[in-house]
Amino acid sequence: MNWIKLPVIALLTLLMTFETLAQQRQNYNFNQFQDRPYYFGIALGYSSSNFKISHSTDFIQNEKYRLTEAINGPGFEIGVIGNLKFGEYFDFRMVPTFVFTERTIEYSPVNGGDIHTESLESVFVEVPFLLRFKSHPYRDKRFYVIAGVKYNYDLQNNSRTRQAENLIQISPHDYQAVAGFGVQIFLPYFILSPQITFSHGLSNSLIINKSLEEASVLEKILSRTISFSILFEG
Repeated sequence: MNWIKLPVIALLTLLMTFETLAQQRQNYNFNQFQDRPYYFGIALGYSSSNFKISHSTDFIQNEKYRLTEAINGPGFEIGVIGNLKFGEYFDFRMVPTFVFTERTIEYSPVNGGDIHTESLESVFVEVPFLLRFKSHPYRDKRFYVIAGVKYNYDLQNNSRTRQAENLIQISPHDYQAVAGFGVQIFLPYFILSPQITFSHGLSNSLIINKSLEEASVLEKILSRTISFSILFEG
């Protein structure tokens, strides 16, 4: 029976060799980045932001506004990526980012008159701390999920303006939880990664001002953002 086993073993060895070579060809670009313990890049993105609003007890008693809601506002993001690998499947990432965005709170009067809006323009410096888990590579592509937290500081915060007493005041500091997913596409000279992330505020951003009617009907404001980014790393 040895004469049967030898060809079978040889055939299996040959098939495994062909499979290994095929995988190497399929992941040709991936193999160029595999041995790098860290790398850097840039991120460009578009975001849509709003607030999650909680009303105060004064909202029920007020006779001016029947509805208060947040309206999505557009944003633009540009950041710098630092990536440190932990083994084959995990990365630790820092992505300091500038975010230019606008968010709006809309007040609908009880008598059905003109809707009153408060627009809040912001320029954020964001510092996210993220952990990324990546799938096994296939054909120079790799799917991943990310999660973590980030700190935001608003360089254009309205609480420091001269008209602050007549505006809804938002704290310049914000802390958010982050989750998202994306795919790495390994190209000859860099890694291209389309990515979607979701952020939700962990702290109340509202600065209480009972003397301002628009602010008195609010109790808590939490920031929310969805971002679509294109990452260039290598």
